[in-house]
Amino acid sequence: MLHAVLERRTSLVRPTASRTPQGQVLAANVDTVVVTVSLAVPLNHGRTERMIALAWASGAQPVVVLSKADQCADPRQAAAEVAPGADVLVTSAVTGEGLDGLTAALRGTIVLLGPSGAGKSTLGNRLLGEDRLATGAVRDADGKGRHTTAWRELVPLPGGGVLLDTPGLRAIGLHDAQDGLEHTFAEIELLAQNCRFADCGHGSEPDCAVLAAVASREITRRRLDSYHRLLSENAYAASRTDARLRAGREATKKDITQHLRATYQFRDRQR
Repeated sequence: MLHAVLERRTSLVRPTASRTPQGQVLAANVDTVVVTVSLAVPLNHGRTERMIALAWASGAQPVVVLSKADQCADPRQAAAEVAPGADVLVTSAVTGEGLDGLTAALRGTIVLLGPSGAGKSTLGNRLLGEDRLATGAVRDADGKGRHTTAWRELVPLPGGGVLLDTPGLRAIGLHDAQDGLEHTFAEIELLAQNCRFADCGHGSEPDCAVLAAVASREITRRRLDSYHRLLSENAYAASRTDARLRAGREATKKDITQHLRATYQFRDRQR
C-alpha cells in the first residue's frame, strides 16, 4: 500500500521542448550535480553558466568537472576562466588525472549533466570501476556526440551513494532559476550592493559599481553580458507562468510601441 509521497528535496528543472510554461524535471532528490565540460573543444562559457545556474537552482551542490584534460594544452588556465566562484576539477578518464579528487568531492545521489560528447558516461564508468554505461565516439569536426545515452539510469556506486547518468542536453534553457543565477554570478550580485541605485540595471546608470568593475577589468564584459542575457531569459520564462508578470511585460511592450508610433508621427509632421 502507498502510505505517503515525500516532497522532493531537490529538483533539476529545465523548460520543456515544446516551450510550455511547465518545466521538465531532469532529476530529483539529487545531492550533487556534476556539470561536465569537455576540454577537447573550445569552451562555451555561456553554456557552462547556464548549466551551473540550473544546478544551483535545483537546491543541490554543483561541481564543475573539466573532462578530457589530456586533450587540452593548458587545462589549469581553462579551469581558472570557466566558472568563477564554483568548485572546478580537472579530470582525464584516459590518464586518471583528478579522479581521486572527484570521488572525494561527491556526496549522496549524483547526477551527470552536460552536452553529448562531454564524456559523462566515460566519467561515470571510471567512478563505477567498470564499463557499465554505454559510450560512443564524438565527431572530430566539433567534438559533439550522438546521444549514446538515451535514458536516465540510477546505478549504485561502489563506495556508497548513487550515480544518475542522463542523456546529453542539446538545449539548455532556464526555468525559475533566479536563485541559481544569483549563485552563478555571485561576484556581480556582491558588486551591485555598492551601486548608487538599488534597482541599478548595470547598463548606463551613473555610479554603477558593476560597470566600474568592468572598466577596471575586475570582471569581463562577456561575463556581464551573459548575466544580463540569462536574467532576461529567466524573467521571460517566469512571465509565462505568472499572470501578473506577464501583464507587466505586455504593458511595457505596449508603452514602447505607443512611444515609437508617436515619434514616427511627429517626424512625419516635420517633413
